[in-house]
Amino acid sequence: MPSTIADPALAERLRAAIRTIPDYPKPGILFRDITTLLSNGPAFQDAVNAIAGRFADERIDSVAGIEARGFVLGGAVAHAMGVGFVPIRKSGKLPHRTISREYALEYGTDRLEVHIDALPDNARVLVIDDLIATGGTALAGVELVEELGGHVVAAAFVIDLPDLGGAARLAARDVHVEILLSFDGH
Repeated sequence: MPSTIADPALAERLRAAIRTIPDYPKPGILFRDITTLLSNGPAFQDAVNAIAGRFADERIDSVAGIEARGFVLGGAVAHAMGVGFVPIRKSGKLPHRTISREYALEYGTDRLEVHIDALPDNARVLVIDDLIATGGTALAGVELVEELGGHVVAAAFVIDLPDLGGAARLAARDVHVEILLSFDGH
């Protein structure tokens, strides 16, 4: 099961920096918007330091961030850890040869891609995104890293929506999951 890496005081500071937008993108959804956390320098720094600090004693060769907010977080975490960053992008955005993985959404499917030469063999990778809901996007990112010959050390997220089961879905696949905050309801 997922681990929570934020202490209670940090969790409250981060929670206060996240905006909740009701009925977006459709009625009944409570959208957890981290753009307000990203624009709050101290909160953004706290989130990055909490994730990077959790893995300070592990050998991480690269951080892979999932488009788009995972780029912002992942790039900052990679910088804090002194390792490289690998972008996992939506289909058609990368200029070189890619591998891809389709994943399910509530309303259809989408596809993620990564460059075929993004990782050296046996790279130890931390996969990052802003939020895990059903886990489809994160699982596709993990599968792409593995297809490239990388080893996923863990997947880290600022927010978990445990009602939707994504973190449990990754854990059931033997992916260690680190969470800063959980929000009930979605």
